[in-house]
Amino acid sequence: MQTVIIDTDFIKLDALLKFSGIAETGGDAKLMVQDGEVKVNGEVCTQRGKKIRPGDIILVGDLEFTVEAQ
Repeated sequence: MQTVIIDTDFIKLDALLKFSGIAETGGDAKLMVQDGEVKVNGEVCTQRGKKIRPGDIILVGDLEFTVEAQ
């Protein structure tokens, strides 16, 4: 499991995918979320603007990572 550290209260899901390097562009992140390729805390999430907070676990394919506060 990888860790992504944020210095804000939350980050939107699509921005997190881009920030973490999972998606190369915001457009790629949008498509991944809309296509149901992303799970947040074990559930498929199709809301690209979903607020991701420290402690949340994101799964994309075989990549799993957790979000932590700085």
